[in-house]
Amino acid sequence: MSTSIRAARPRDIPDIIALINGFAAQQLMLPKTAESVAIALDDFVVAVDARGRLLGCAAVREYSPSLAEVASVAVAAEAHGLGIGAALVRRVERLARARGIDELFALTMTTPFFQSLGYAVVDRSNFPEKERRDCALCPRRRACAEACVYRSLAEETVVRAA
Repeated sequence: MSTSIRAARPRDIPDIIALINGFAAQQLMLPKTAESVAIALDDFVVAVDARGRLLGCAAVREYSPSLAEVASVAVAAEAHGLGIGAALVRRVERLARARGIDELFALTMTTPFFQSLGYAVVDRSNFPEKERRDCALCPRRRACAEACVYRSLAEETVVRAA
């Protein structure tokens, strides 16, 4: 299956919402509104097939000039196992680097996926910004099944520069 990763466009919003909210209905993600995606559209990347059909999405969500979250990572069920999720996360990492962000974290129920991409499991209390902004209002905060993962992009930049 031929796929490409690109910046999200306004016409992608309904498909992004359908994909994310499909997983939200299974209690695997939190739901999103079209308005919330539209406001953050510049933060989203999408995977599309040769016909332009949306197969996945991901976003970078900034918390400070040096810290961001890899968020809204979702891949259509029929495209699982094709490397699309990894390609989306790598594109989000490139977007973060371009914005000068050195540190990324994610809350996830698929810890092994992120570990395969070089993320380490860490205590979510390392990111009080996330807890204040999102977790405090989350309906699942008392029974959250997500793990927190982290990756430093600064270390990779130093290694590449050497």
